[in-house]
Amino acid sequence: MAKLFESFQLQNISLKNRVVMAPMCMYSAQDDGFVTPFHQVHYATRAAGQVGLIIIEATGVVPEGRISSNDLGIWDDAHIEGLSQLVQGMKAYGAKTGIQLAHAGRKATVDGEIFAPSAIAFSDAYKTPTEMTIEDIEYVVEAFKMAAVRAAKAGFDVLEVHGAHGYLISEFLSPATNKRNDQYGGSQENRYRLLRQVIDAIRSVWEGPLLVRVSAEDYAEDGTTMEDFIVFSRWMKSQGVDLVDVSTGGVVQAHINVFPGYQVPHAEAIKHEADIPTGAVGLITTAIQAEEILQNNRADLIFLARVLLREPYWPLHAAKDLGEEVKPPVQYVRGW
Repeated sequence: MAKLFESFQLQNISLKNRVVMAPMCMYSAQDDGFVTPFHQVHYATRAAGQVGLIIIEATGVVPEGRISSNDLGIWDDAHIEGLSQLVQGMKAYGAKTGIQLAHAGRKATVDGEIFAPSAIAFSDAYKTPTEMTIEDIEYVVEAFKMAAVRAAKAGFDVLEVHGAHGYLISEFLSPATNKRNDQYGGSQENRYRLLRQVIDAIRSVWEGPLLVRVSAEDYAEDGTTMEDFIVFSRWMKSQGVDLVDVSTGGVVQAHINVFPGYQVPHAEAIKHEADIPTGAVGLITTAIQAEEILQNNRADLIFLARVLLREPYWPLHAAKDLGEEVKPPVQYVRGW
């Protein structure tokens, strides 16, 4: 069997294949963070397309931590019902379900005050954030914890912490955006402290698989490098993180040389140097490309993003390309 269609064990959860739908912001929620009919169709369709694990978009743990006012939210118990309906729709077609818990930090575009490790704007197009106090940090850690409680009540199988792309946690991790001189700034250990506390807080209420998405390269002289994230990933593993979802960039404005599979070497290095399972992402579009990554032990799961917007039934096409038999929903069998 092609490795892409082998099952994969994430702690107590068995994925039917190694195809993962990466979180992608849809900017389609109501202003107060609630699920809409679009989300119900969008995610269930990819489940019908036989994606093994679907991780829904960055979901705000606090209202001021959303990327936009149309992001999904999980800061209120009232959000649970709609999220639970999404879970039911995806599980009806055999997909395992995940949610990415997020805080946008200085890249939030919502009304009102926004927060970051240091009072440095991302660009002239963004607001200057307020530097967080210790009390602000404690509030955010508690918000991630309570979001995990709500995610469990909604029935998700997997949680992912958004620690990438220049949002709050990656702002703390990077010396390019973290200029603090207290216990949250300076050394690797200090810059990791917020993520450490978030992981510990989530682990106190969540026993299932826990993933962390990272930007393993800032592409900036004063930013983080893959070597930093090998260290961070070893610490994550010691805290009970099950897999690192390896992306790059987005922390500061930088030129990135983009090509098919350009982020795979980062996933490969972290997998082997930190001895932790990884997910590869970044312009992976064909079955052969995905199979090469898995067969050469460069990553454990394949995270697909924009290609699944174009081809919601990508896994079925990939199975055909690799000579595998994967059955679509019974209603669609005659189309295959």
